[in-house]
Amino acid sequence: MAQIEIYTSSLCGYCHAAKRLLTQKGASFEETDVGRDAAKKAAMIQRANGGRTVPQIFIDDIHIGGYDDLNALERAGKLDALLV
Repeated sequence: MAQIEIYTSSLCGYCHAAKRLLTQKGASFEETDVGRDAAKKAAMIQRANGGRTVPQIFIDDIHIGGYDDLNALERAGKLDALLV
């Protein structure tokens, strides 16, 4: 199974949607809440090449982007192959 990391904040609806989609796919993931931790958020921004919004999603160390990007992969039928 792929290693999935998702940077979130507790009040983010898109974060909840991304986690819900991954859970529906049977994928486990490591979540890092950056909502109240400036150091974790700075690390996320650097890792996501300047991406400041949450969620920021990585699958096997590949930056996928946010929820819209994850959902676009799902609609295109390409997400399942990444989750193997």
